[in-house]
Amino acid sequence: MQNGKFRVLVINPGSTSTKVSLFEDETSVFEQSLFHEASLLLKFPHVNDQAPFRRGVILDMLKAHGVDPASLDAFVGRGGSAHTQPSGLTRIDERLYADTVAAVGGSEHPAKLGVMLAWMLGQEFSKPAFTLNPTNTDELCDYARLTGIKGIYRFLHSHVLNQKAIAEFHAAKTGRKYEECNFIVAHIDGGITVAAHERGRMVDGNMGADGEGAFSPTRIGYVPLPQLLDYLKTHSAEDVELKLTRAGGFVEHFGTSNSDTIHALVEKGDRKATLVWNTMIYQICKLIGEMSAVLCGKVDAILLTGGLLRFADIIEGIKARCGFIAPIFTYPGEMEQEALALPTIKALRGEIEPLTYSGKDVWNGFGF
Repeated sequence: MQNGKFRVLVINPGSTSTKVSLFEDETSVFEQSLFHEASLLLKFPHVNDQAPFRRGVILDMLKAHGVDPASLDAFVGRGGSAHTQPSGLTRIDERLYADTVAAVGGSEHPAKLGVMLAWMLGQEFSKPAFTLNPTNTDELCDYARLTGIKGIYRFLHSHVLNQKAIAEFHAAKTGRKYEECNFIVAHIDGGITVAAHERGRMVDGNMGADGEGAFSPTRIGYVPLPQLLDYLKTHSAEDVELKLTRAGGFVEHFGTSNSDTIHALVEKGDRKATLVWNTMIYQICKLIGEMSAVLCGKVDAILLTGGLLRFADIIEGIKARCGFIAPIFTYPGEMEQEALALPTIKALRGEIEPLTYSGKDVWNGFGF
């Protein structure tokens, strides 16, 4: 604590960036984000191998801002990859750290590095570490779980942190509670996830961290299974796994995940770039349509968020195809930093009690 205020470092690794914020109580002292080109990150054979690199990025940011890591009261990181968890603030312990490293939840999204780095820095400087609404938060309805193969079930690996933060913010802005509303939230950035929020629960959506849904700057999206099986005859499973999470989408088509580069080609009238870009928008709209059916058409609002909303044609394309479903509201960027920091501050004050990681999935089958 400094000057009577709790100091919390927020660590938010994305598929193409590392964002760090320092909060003193509810005030953001600084926020900095560094973009990482996909070609740089692909030099690391495994997501876990990025941890030392990203730790260096974080410490360099702190040094540049004159912040001694030892002066901080807690570290909080975006999370995922462990066993599924309920929503809420969770204290990171050795079991959660180990399960995250091992990716027992089956997802290898870079968000997992938030838990890993928060725990590592917490141990290094003898401070507590937390995570909130990780990508493996599970609130799915049963219909969203079952597949056509016995024993294979869906788990929603999504931008839960930002989706819930945006939904709660919009509900409060309109004088309502999140638990009273039905929203479709679309997070559009290096990864793309669209989910149905029914009265405070994310009951369905695409497994964006695993490449399901619309293709994005780094992920392949839906691919016809027969063609994918043919592709596997001449390519390794490791190659496909890489394209699912880090080397698909724009990276596959153009060799870069930089959306500004691709959009510049669109503006110049490049035929390939225009087709790829507009197909991504088209596929996002299809996901929104799916989620409207999940909510039986009872949608209070469609909320768009994420870094790619800096491109007006994405917003206009979605409004053109989905505006008939419900009113559309835009929240460019994200609210993840505040969402991570504020509950952590409350926990340090003793105002809330963090959850303890159980080491077990929230849901364990239908029993038949």
